[in-house]
Amino acid sequence: MTVGSAPRVGRGDGAGKQPMGVEMTTAVLSGTSDASGVDALMKAVRAGRAGEVPVLLEPLDASARAEALRQLKALRSEVRSWDWNRWEETARVRRALYVAGAGCHTGAAAAASWLGGRDLLSWRTEDGVLTLRVLLDRTPVWRADVAHRLAAKPTVAEACYGLIRGLVESSGATVPATDGYVLGWARQITDSRLLESLRADPQTPVLVAHALAMQETPDQLASSGKSGSATHWPTALAALVSEGVLDRAETVDLCVSRLLRGGRQRNLRFSLALLQLVPPNAEERRERIADWIGMTADAVSPVAGYAQKALSGLALEGALPGGAFAEMTAGVLFRTEKKLLRAQLSLVNRALAKNPALAAEVLPVVADAFGHDDSEIQERALRVVARHLKSVDEETSRGLAEAASLLGPAHRSAAEAVFGSLVATADQLPYEELLPPVPEPEFLPGPEGSLEELMEDLLVQQRRSGGAMEFERALDGLVRHAHQDRDKVAAHVRESFADAYWYDTSAFPHHLRYDYFRHGPRGMEAVLASLVGKVKPERIEAGRNQPVPPQACVHRAMEVTEETRIWEVAHLIGGGTLPLLLSTPTRHTGGIDPLVLVGRLREYADAGLEPAPVDLGHALLRVRRQDPSAAQAAEQAEALGSGAGARLAAWLRSENPLVATVRFRPRADKGSDRWWLVNRILVEMAKRPEFKKEFPKTFHWLAGGLLPNARGCYHWEQVPERWATLLPADRELLAAFLLSSMASAVDGDTARDVTGPLTLLAEGEGQMGRAVALVLAFGLGCRDADDRLRAVDALLVLAARGELDARQVGRDLAWLLAERSMKPNRLADAARTAAATGAYGTVWTILSEALPALLEAEKPMRGLGELLAIAADCVERCGATGELSGLERHASARGTSQLVTQSKRLLNALRQKTDQGTAESP
Repeated sequence: MTVGSAPRVGRGDGAGKQPMGVEMTTAVLSGTSDASGVDALMKAVRAGRAGEVPVLLEPLDASARAEALRQLKALRSEVRSWDWNRWEETARVRRALYVAGAGCHTGAAAAASWLGGRDLLSWRTEDGVLTLRVLLDRTPVWRADVAHRLAAKPTVAEACYGLIRGLVESSGATVPATDGYVLGWARQITDSRLLESLRADPQTPVLVAHALAMQETPDQLASSGKSGSATHWPTALAALVSEGVLDRAETVDLCVSRLLRGGRQRNLRFSLALLQLVPPNAEERRERIADWIGMTADAVSPVAGYAQKALSGLALEGALPGGAFAEMTAGVLFRTEKKLLRAQLSLVNRALAKNPALAAEVLPVVADAFGHDDSEIQERALRVVARHLKSVDEETSRGLAEAASLLGPAHRSAAEAVFGSLVATADQLPYEELLPPVPEPEFLPGPEGSLEELMEDLLVQQRRSGGAMEFERALDGLVRHAHQDRDKVAAHVRESFADAYWYDTSAFPHHLRYDYFRHGPRGMEAVLASLVGKVKPERIEAGRNQPVPPQACVHRAMEVTEETRIWEVAHLIGGGTLPLLLSTPTRHTGGIDPLVLVGRLREYADAGLEPAPVDLGHALLRVRRQDPSAAQAAEQAEALGSGAGARLAAWLRSENPLVATVRFRPRADKGSDRWWLVNRILVEMAKRPEFKKEFPKTFHWLAGGLLPNARGCYHWEQVPERWATLLPADRELLAAFLLSSMASAVDGDTARDVTGPLTLLAEGEGQMGRAVALVLAFGLGCRDADDRLRAVDALLVLAARGELDARQVGRDLAWLLAERSMKPNRLADAARTAAATGAYGTVWTILSEALPALLEAEKPMRGLGELLAIAADCVERCGATGELSGLERHASARGTSQLVTQSKRLLNALRQKTDQGTAESP
């Protein structure tokens, strides 16, 4: 029988076979019997009795199986439409369908498609034993074809591993080395008898080779216990290599190739551990010099460290050519891991001591480290060059001396001692602080264009979360178009959003229709749904009148205020009273230019319309009260003669009407309260009775309507940038509201992406105080590097605008560090990043306030030496002078620790500048 032919009657591969003519005659004469056989099969399948299917399939010939397959496909479609409350019955029927369909298909491709169907491969339906039983009467070629087709589908192969394995073994097919099949195989191996299972499995060599080449290493191999344990895969495979089950040279080659391709550390752990247990011999190490060099430059730290050791052995044996050694050194010195850099400089020193002829090629590369941002690395590189300078010619010495200009001021005298007159005398130019240019204001485009363009933008925003300003512009466009022709807009919404989850409610009886918006308006969707009557009127009414509970956190209060505005739009849109939104920002920070707002109010006055209360309240909070045109706008607003105009004029003439006070509870035991810093923050708004008279109740919390308690807050990891656009003219108040989220990223384990609003805060307006300084300090100490980078950007923008209180930021950092709320290495990373931009004076001002409390502490904090190194670098470059309390005590201590070394360096830098200033005085 050829591949794809009809199955013959009988068990096994040859039992019960008859000549084709006799078979067909029997089928014709026994049509009734076949029909009853199909009926019996379908009854068993409908009842979910999968165990009976193989026996019921045996007497069916080709035509009967074709008829059964037609009915099985119809039943499969029917099952797909069953309600979820029939899930147990569905699982049983699908299991029977899975087995019966496999036995009725004649083509290998069709059978593989049936067996790989995701609706049939639920967690209770895959049954390799029963399925394999109904397929054993097919030819070996047919079974091998099906096995390889299933193995080629990644998710199917993993779920169908047992069936594929049975088909492969029964047909004698080659092992299907695919990712999915390897995943299924690894999952089936018994951890308690790992070595015995791998040794007894004839497929082990093929599948291990593929596992070593996979981009995503199977979990069982990536995390399999400690080295040497019975469950450790690399240990077991190393034993198989020693026994000859696995080829040693091939295993080494596969491991090195995988490490060379790179990727996440998690996916390289298995190959690295196996390579360490099955190390390459001397010849293999020499053959792979180029591979090792590539790893030292680009691989993750553990892999780079392994390659560095391999090359170190070759270099010390004299087996590493000078060009290769120089290339390796250049790659390592370009990295950021100090451990690797120190090891490389030590290796260079040892290798040049054994072979001075390499110095001409290697020392110029070492000189590149003169520009490293770490002073210790600069010093080590200079010592290496000084020790082996005698081994190079005069031209090379001049080049090294020129490179010495990259060294920091602290190493200037040492460089002059090494190179003498070859070192160029640096011009003593006045220090100039390098800060980023003050950001230019970004203005939002005008209103949305055509209705078709608006619908397209809304569809894009539905598929991906757009920015706050995209949302604002689209909402205003929707309001404007609906004011002109609500019915036309509604028709476009019906056409464009017919497949939206909130549009089709026909599956529910009218009195039981699901309320998709009971937890909020879901951005723009409640407004769209209201245009086509898909929101209950009582839901809109409840939403626009919802209160802000006094016990709510500030984040929930901001959410309610945002939601109330959306519900108000959903209530009024297209009703003739809302021609445009007053609260649409004109700048990317969320601010509204005063004269633009006056123009909008004039449109309302000319049309004889009163603004929507919440929309007007949002507009007042967003208007730029410190804009140069504010006084002129106030006069024009007053001249409108409307109540809204008078309110705008009074608001523009007021001075900082909203104030928040930040306090901290006494420190509790950190072990008993994981989010301890967050729970200590108390934000209390000043009570403003006049504010409550002028603004709708959804804004009353801003004037003292909340209890100063954040314990009920669940927004630790939710800090959308749109929150910064609520109060673009009140930065101090906004900063106070962001404190708890920032604090969660300082002493928490998972919070990240919380500093996004800091950029808008830095470019916004309003007074600056303790809350802004605190939120910057928290941002500089965040766990996530990207969060710290955004905090550095915000700090530099404020410094460029002349609005940064650097000393207050430093004092707050000192407090956070002293009570162990912030890790010094995170602050060091942020400070180093800021200083590297050229803001040495700004960073020194911050550190000069943060360091004294740490220096005066009885027990030095771990990481203090790194902060002192950055401070010393800043002083050497910006020429700062003065005293630092507690510094001399550490500088006079014995030892060579980083703390002592950098204390001496910083003290000398401060005194040197002071002495220079005294000497230059008349």
